[in-house]
Amino acid sequence: MKGGGIENPVFEPPSPRPDPGRQRQVSPAESGASDPEEGPCGWGRCNPKVLQLCNNPEGYLAAYSFLAIFQGIVVNGLVNISISTIEKRYELNSSLTGLISASYDIAFCILSLFISFFGERGHKPRWLAFSAFMLGLGSLIFSLPHFSSGKYQYGAKLEDTCQISGISSTNFTCSASTKSSLPNYLYIFILGQLLLGVGGTPLYTLGTAFIDDSVPKHKSSLYIGIGYAMSLLGPAVGYVLGGQLLNIYIDIEIPERQDITYTKMDPDDPRWLGAWWIAFLACFISIWLLIIPFSCFPKHLPGTAKIQAEKISETHNDGSEVLVETKNIGKSFKDFPVALLILLKNPVLMSLILASSSEALVATGFATFLPKLIENQFGKTSSFSATLGGLVLIPAAALGQIISGTLVSKFKMDCKSIIRFMIGTCSVALLLNTVFLFAKCGNEPFAGVSEAYNGTGTLYNLGAPCNANCRCLRSMYYPVCGRDEVQYFSPCYAGCASYLFNNKKKTYHNCSCIGKPKRENGSEDFLYEAVPGKCPTQCKFLPLFLTSFFFAVVFTFMAVTPTTVAILRCVPDKQRSFALGVQSVFLRLLGTIPGPILFGVAIDNSCTLWDINECKTKGACWVYDNERMAYLLMGISAACKIITIIFVVMAVCLYKPPPASAALPQKDSEMVSAIHT
Repeated sequence: MKGGGIENPVFEPPSPRPDPGRQRQVSPAESGASDPEEGPCGWGRCNPKVLQLCNNPEGYLAAYSFLAIFQGIVVNGLVNISISTIEKRYELNSSLTGLISASYDIAFCILSLFISFFGERGHKPRWLAFSAFMLGLGSLIFSLPHFSSGKYQYGAKLEDTCQISGISSTNFTCSASTKSSLPNYLYIFILGQLLLGVGGTPLYTLGTAFIDDSVPKHKSSLYIGIGYAMSLLGPAVGYVLGGQLLNIYIDIEIPERQDITYTKMDPDDPRWLGAWWIAFLACFISIWLLIIPFSCFPKHLPGTAKIQAEKISETHNDGSEVLVETKNIGKSFKDFPVALLILLKNPVLMSLILASSSEALVATGFATFLPKLIENQFGKTSSFSATLGGLVLIPAAALGQIISGTLVSKFKMDCKSIIRFMIGTCSVALLLNTVFLFAKCGNEPFAGVSEAYNGTGTLYNLGAPCNANCRCLRSMYYPVCGRDEVQYFSPCYAGCASYLFNNKKKTYHNCSCIGKPKRENGSEDFLYEAVPGKCPTQCKFLPLFLTSFFFAVVFTFMAVTPTTVAILRCVPDKQRSFALGVQSVFLRLLGTIPGPILFGVAIDNSCTLWDINECKTKGACWVYDNERMAYLLMGISAACKIITIIFVVMAVCLYKPPPASAALPQKDSEMVSAIHT
């Protein structure tokens, strides 16, 4: 194979459409000849020479990586970072936005089996072009509510200080709001997510199988590892891009309200909503441009037939490969139940799938709640915690996949060696999981939770005599740190009646609940009674936690690429895409869908102060028991990793390599048969 053309006698003289009947008569794997479907890169008779430079595995991997990056930007980046803005703009509660997030996985689960089954024998690059079309369309649909819902109308700014007079208590009573049509946009967001799910399905089933088809076996893990690592850049770019765009006002220009006292808004204002929709439009255009390269790739890259003929079969020896070949299973829809049953009865495949599902549960749980864990354990702001979480998770996951792909490729591991390698990486990740035992932090003093307002109040009650007349709202969590080194729920609950700006920094004064400074003889001269934000934590374990957790993520993701390669090896060649489809279903049903739910339940179980508004409706949790949270998350993570190791060990024990004659390359096995004859 050369970059400028194709060494294939079938194309001399070139024929725009090879005879399909002839293709069915002779199998390239059996004859060792090139596949007539290894066409040039182009559209019909339009095959520019410059395009042939990309008609190779590297060119396909580049296009695949770009599509995976944009899929990650939209699905795992922009959607997640825009959810809170969408909640406020369209008056949706968290359960409804959770349905929006789950819609992607629902579509993926429903379609994964069918697309991977029918696409196995189809034109995989064109399926990827379809994937790009649906991902772009889903991005466009997701942004449409902004253009049809009108301008955002913000209300008056609520004061966060103690308002003893001037505000009627009727402002804080529970009253039924007027019926709004904004929640109806929920269905458009769900439609957009469903389309994104349809588009994402071929990418990680057919797209990955096409890489394995097109490269020698010892290089497959490296190429797949690079592709998977590139896909992890998507969420990182999505969070950075989406976060920056949220600093732009949702309607670009901030209107002045005539019916209220105008105060200029900024991103720190509780009424502020960012321009979440811009990035979706940009991704819609970018993803649709990727339709062009995928539509020009041939059904098989040049040299694929030769590569397939030289590959050694490592299919689990349970008779499934002979059954698939002799019965020619997979050509029609009536074969679907039989093909599915063959895979479900493969003990090695199912062990690997259950192991990867257990790992996915932990990975998605931490991906969702690691910022919350850092924020509460180490007293950091939510934005800084999200940044730290991204800096740990994304590089560590990408590094783990690249390292494992390189090692498997360099040492040319067979299927059994790959599975043993997974046991080692999972065991190291389990040991590093103990970081929660020695890098956890206690809770800082919090008035009304762990402190009793200098003895004038009671625990687990934010109200006290010092703020009884302030009419504070429990739905406005705006923590401040008093000069007494105690954290207060808000300036109002601290009894602060006024505030000033000193060097552009806001400070609160006349606070009736805040005691005297604990460091009276210190050099610091307190010119304030409280400052915005949580009190500085006395816990110094954050560097240790981040370092240990980084390596735990590296070793966890070092099992991802080997798992995919082992799954592709242990099933019949004609069922590789379908096997990845089956894995995707289990991965979501047992991993990515219940993972955040289980972690969320565990974190809620460690809550010590809930948001209960004036309507007695239970909302978010404001304060957590840090030690309980750490032990619960460590317990879930350790249990899942032990389950993973058990299933991987089962896969090693159950795996039966094919007979010696079947383990030879196709040409060598024919020679052995001729000698015996």
